[in-house]
Amino acid sequence: MERIDNYKSNYAEEHKYLLAKKRVEKIKGFYIHFAVYIIVNIFISAIIIYGLTNDSDGEYGFQDAITHFGTYSTWLFWGIGLFFHWLGVFGTNLFFGKDWEKKKIEQYMDDRKF
Repeated sequence: MERIDNYKSNYAEEHKYLLAKKRVEKIKGFYIHFAVYIIVNIFISAIIIYGLTNDSDGEYGFQDAITHFGTYSTWLFWGIGLFFHWLGVFGTNLFFGKDWEKKKIEQYMDDRKF
């Protein structure tokens, strides 16, 4: 019987380890995605600003190029995708975490003020 308990214990520990490793890999993937988002969007915005200010028409000055929607459109649309990646990694339990419901039930049972 002790041998079976050891097997179950080892299996449970290995299972916890694998779940934790998978979670860390997801978080790492999100942070890499976020870093690439920042670096690439700075580069794209710089190219757009440079292109608008050096246009042969001279229509855009630096101030106009900075406030042009095209300068930030990639930030916006890719940011939406990044937000959903964040939701997938960190979950939607911002306000009502996994333990929130359990804690509230215990609190109401302790209060007994229904």
